[in-house]
Amino acid sequence: MLCDIFKQKKFIITAELFPPKGTDITDLMRRADLIGQLVDGINVTDNQRASMRLGSIAVCRLLKERGYRPIMQMTCRDRNRLALQSDLLSAFVLGIDDILMLSGDHPRAGEYTELSGVYDLDPVQLIAAARGLESGVDLAGKKLKGAPKFCIGAVVNPTSTPQELQILMLQKKIAAGAQFFQTQTIFDVEQYKRFHEKINHFPAKVLPGVTLLKSPAFVAFMQALPGVTIPPAFVDRIKNAADPLAEGIEICAETIRELKTFTAGVHIMAIGMEQYIPEILAKV
Repeated sequence: MLCDIFKQKKFIITAELFPPKGTDITDLMRRADLIGQLVDGINVTDNQRASMRLGSIAVCRLLKERGYRPIMQMTCRDRNRLALQSDLLSAFVLGIDDILMLSGDHPRAGEYTELSGVYDLDPVQLIAAARGLESGVDLAGKKLKGAPKFCIGAVVNPTSTPQELQILMLQKKIAAGAQFFQTQTIFDVEQYKRFHEKINHFPAKVLPGVTLLKSPAFVAFMQALPGVTIPPAFVDRIKNAADPLAEGIEICAETIRELKTFTAGVHIMAIGMEQYIPEILAKV
């Protein structure tokens, strides 16, 4: 379990992979093989951006068979409590015990904009439901024949305002049973450090998210996302670089080096550019 790794290592590195939109897993496995031995866990997203893709549970099993540590993302958007609990049991039986629980992007973000999200449980309730399964009882109060055991993670956004609300939600998730957190992407280390100082005493590991800035167009895309703050110096470096991707790799490595001085680890979101994660980590 990832929770066991937290007890052994001072700095944890996780990364993220998107399942394909289809059944061809050739490129997915190629990217997994590039990073699998370099990171402590690989997140597998769950229909990210509300776009239908190969299921997280299937990809996690494939990664497990390859000797990597998968972290199965599970959103509240697409399933009711019946399906969520069933998938948790199924994941455990398949050897998947690291689960990241989150709300999920709204259906409006994807290609099925007319859909209504399920959201039968919110992330706090889902975390509590998983802990209930561990105790041998489901949400209906029925006893299980064999109980799972999970390392449960959740998400937090350190750049969201009001920040106090994010901290309150973090506390509720910890109280429900969350053991680690991954954050939305951050670029301003000083801004994150102020958030870190407010939550560092909580009994859960928090891994700030970092993203590779690969081009001026990608910088503009990230700046348009709510809550994302990119320091002007980084924007200028990418804009004026002879090789924006190489500059982005250097910026990502610099950010991780700074975060390494005071955080429990990082979560790398390369967004389809996972082949550059080894170079980033080599610079770190």
